[in-house]
Amino acid sequence: KGSFEAYNLPQGVLSRMTRELAAHGPGVITHVGLNTFVDPRMGGGRLNSRTNEDLVEVITLGGREWLHYLPIPLDVVFIRGTVADERGNISVEEEGLGIDVTAIAQAVHNNGGKVIVQVGRIVPAGTLDPWKVKVPGVLVDALVLPEDEEDQVQNRALPFDPSITSAARAPQGADAPVPLDNRKIIARRAAMELRNGIAANLGIGMPEYVAKVAREEGFTDVMTLSVESGATGGTPRSGSAFGANTNVEAILDQPSQFDFYDGGGLDQTYLGLAQADESGNVNVSLFSGRLAGCGGFIDIAQNAHKVTFCGTFTAGGLKTATGDGKLTILQEGKNKKFLRSVDQVTFSARYAVKT
Repeated sequence: KGSFEAYNLPQGVLSRMTRELAAHGPGVITHVGLNTFVDPRMGGGRLNSRTNEDLVEVITLGGREWLHYLPIPLDVVFIRGTVADERGNISVEEEGLGIDVTAIAQAVHNNGGKVIVQVGRIVPAGTLDPWKVKVPGVLVDALVLPEDEEDQVQNRALPFDPSITSAARAPQGADAPVPLDNRKIIARRAAMELRNGIAANLGIGMPEYVAKVAREEGFTDVMTLSVESGATGGTPRSGSAFGANTNVEAILDQPSQFDFYDGGGLDQTYLGLAQADESGNVNVSLFSGRLAGCGGFIDIAQNAHKVTFCGTFTAGGLKTATGDGKLTILQEGKNKKFLRSVDQVTFSARYAVKT
């Protein structure tokens, strides 16, 4: 509401920015964000009237337009590790994701800031496998051991699940079948677009159900599903555990995952929609006064070869029922998703056609 300066920028850009900051580079130059709300000609990612500084500029290189995201110095970072040794070296083998802990710790340290790490336990110096160390002790300023067991969790939803760290495998039929509702109907239709041998990404929300359907039908092994946070292979988790994969096959650093995405490595992606307009633009970031943020949506939507948006026609009180082989709309939602124009452009149809 204007009480402090605030920006919303693409997750992949921010992830790559950590490496630029670590190396004292000039920022990130990319096409990601062109013709969306982070384009300075459409707001530059600023979220309120108090936010005036331009962090994004349009430049021309090789006769082509690019966005230049300026460096954003970081003062403090709080990260999580599994084990620290007495010299401050940090491993993450039970965290499920490494995300960008290496790059962001380097970025903060090299900019004179403080790196604070919460860990599960501390062991003697020299006892950690160096291949498991993601943050060298030279970067660490402080270690924190949680006093309460409830603070010693793998993520917001799980105390510890070995299937998202590859320490153990969950059986194929471990999940209960998803009830047949509008989400599952949409996910089943969307899953019909999947093909053998593809690399695919699933967004948060309704697209998560595509993974559930694929797992129920037993065809997760014929493709590789991934999440922008770095989890590759297996089945993406949903809800509060989103970002990790069950029976994961590889866990990449987040900047490396976005390098793969930005380079066109994704054959398909499934993304949600909060609003769509008659020009084909999609909004997931700011609607009805609610800030959801763009996350990795822009990076993914502008670089995947095929994009499928999943959603209902209305939201906010929508009630449906299934039976007799059909879906019945009992009550439409109060918020229409298909409009003359969206509140904010997170996906530009015109730019998608152009590229």
